[in-house]
Amino acid sequence: PFSQSAMIRQNQPQFVSLSELTDDDADIDAPPAEDYIVQVGDLEGADEEDGAEDDGEPPAWFASAERIASLRVEHRRHETDCGSPEFQVAGMTERISYLTKHLKTHPKDFSTRRGLVALVNKRRRLLNYLYSQNAERYVSIIASLGIRHKIPGRVENKAEKYSRYPAQKAIKKHLIEKRR
Repeated sequence: PFSQSAMIRQNQPQFVSLSELTDDDADIDAPPAEDYIVQVGDLEGADEEDGAEDDGEPPAWFASAERIASLRVEHRRHETDCGSPEFQVAGMTERISYLTKHLKTHPKDFSTRRGLVALVNKRRRLLNYLYSQNAERYVSIIASLGIRHKIPGRVENKAEKYSRYPAQKAIKKHLIEKRR
């Protein structure tokens, strides 16, 4: 049922590697090598001279990630803790310091600034919660991380809130008569 030509086509490779190509297969319209502005060997040492990538120091984000991990290990309640307020606050504090340094070098990065403000507010809410649950742990984490945080005050009701202002002035008698 199969012809010899079909079997030959099946045995041929579908892809050809670059080493199998010869100069005969090269593009005829390619310009000569002297017409290129940059030759192949000219760019070999360029990456080593700028020093931007390989200066011996780890990138800032890597060092920050290591500090986040060490702070989280230090402030967790038990071995498998990953959600306690102390654990979360420790990680957020390092991220806040990293983003603050980033914004000092990139002051027009407004999306990062917005994320930083959101992160600071989230940390503040977690610290408020921790204070309401256990004031001793709150004080210890504030001291160990060096965070400035104002202890949340008690929410006043309407009478307490407006009691420090003078009462509403009495309506004058001549104005009452006009209203009728």
